[in-house]
Amino acid sequence: MSKDFPTRSENYSQWYNDLVIKADLAENSAVRGCMVIKPYGYAIWEKMQARLDKMFKETGHSNAYFPLFIPKSFFSKEASHVEGFAKECAVVTHYRLKKSDDGKSIVVDPTAKLEEELIIRPTSETIIWNTYRGWIQSYRDLPILVNQWANVVRWEMRTRLFLRTAEFLWQEGHTAHATAKEAIEETERMLGVYADFVQDYLALPVIKGVKTANERFAGALDTYCIEAMMQDGKALQAGTSHFLGQNFAKAFDVKFTSREGKLEHVWATSWGVSTRLMGALVMAHSDDDGLVLPPKLAPIQVVIVPIYKNDEQLSAISIVAKKIKSDLEKKNISVKFDDRDTHKPGWKFAEYEFKGVPVRIAIGPRDIENQTVEVARRDTKEKSVIHLTDLSLKIEHLLDQIQDNLYQKAITFRESKTFKADSMSEFTKILDVEGGFVYAHWDGTSETEEKIKEETKATIRCIPLDNKLEEGKCIYSGKPSRQRVLFARAY
Repeated sequence: MSKDFPTRSENYSQWYNDLVIKADLAENSAVRGCMVIKPYGYAIWEKMQARLDKMFKETGHSNAYFPLFIPKSFFSKEASHVEGFAKECAVVTHYRLKKSDDGKSIVVDPTAKLEEELIIRPTSETIIWNTYRGWIQSYRDLPILVNQWANVVRWEMRTRLFLRTAEFLWQEGHTAHATAKEAIEETERMLGVYADFVQDYLALPVIKGVKTANERFAGALDTYCIEAMMQDGKALQAGTSHFLGQNFAKAFDVKFTSREGKLEHVWATSWGVSTRLMGALVMAHSDDDGLVLPPKLAPIQVVIVPIYKNDEQLSAISIVAKKIKSDLEKKNISVKFDDRDTHKPGWKFAEYEFKGVPVRIAIGPRDIENQTVEVARRDTKEKSVIHLTDLSLKIEHLLDQIQDNLYQKAITFRESKTFKADSMSEFTKILDVEGGFVYAHWDGTSETEEKIKEETKATIRCIPLDNKLEEGKCIYSGKPSRQRVLFARAY
């Protein structure tokens, strides 16, 4: 199996695109800007979904489903929301096709124009809060803790598989609360869920923070986020959680009678992660030989490859391999025994290395005699010989070690690419030469934030939640600043 794609140092962007396609994660579709997620890629997304869904339910949330189509009038009810999404909306104007007059093609029937255009959801706040109006009358109806798994459309002109596509998959939580305090606690709780998931399952460290007003979700009072670093030093927003205040409740007239008998507007949150996490997974850990997958998200955690010359040898190896497979599966480890006779062992080794399978077991006739197998780990390429009696337990521990190693490696890399800057010249030099995260003072104004972005293409990724107060001067304006914020160029 040939690699045939550039290294990260040669062309990081092309390396990423080629790797996603050649590793059978996804491909471009016939619809411009949209992608087909292939079975191997979707298997990873399913693992992400399953774990996140469990974490949501453990925090009291239930799943529901709301319509794909949203009446255009709903968007006009929350001014900042419509302004934030107007340029990305796909609009349905007609509901029927017909044959052209010459009978040679299909055209839109001009008589089938909708009375009101429908927006294909870019996000679901409006349709959900219109629905909640019928669900909420009293404090007894609160809180509502709902999540939906869905697809959304945000029209994109420049797309990249997983990272930015016109249609993508995600989950969006939408909760309703009696008090601002409860809603803020929910917003922070779900940010914590995302951070735990990305760190524990994607093996990727994140920085938790709050977005500036410029970067805030359209219609939110506060947007919390987790920011991760990719191997090219760019930041990637891995998840967001929004405190919406009473904006949507007021826009859709969602009120409740409080314990004190007063009629009040409901407090709201929304939060989401998407298939963009698939892009993060690829960019954070993979190398010039292909994918490197954390064991917790790998569709195949262990592959067994037989090495044989004839059917008799294969038969003997198969008995041992199937016993190993059974023992590992009892420990909830996913195992594939690849006994295809259409490819040689060397080709299979290269294939599974390229697809990021964490552990490979090779068994030949001599291994059967010695009651041992050769075990290779994908992250370090190290090989070892393990006795069959110890294999099951050692593989279990090895998968844990690989998961931890990937996380520690990502932390070490992030630390090596994190800097402080005290002037614009120093700031620009770091971004141009090193890349990575830069902590710098900012005067708190949108004007300065925009100027820095315009001149350097770096944005304020967040105001970190663990920030310490530190007197200083803004790197751009020289005005007083009480804390450093996190800058980076980003996806």
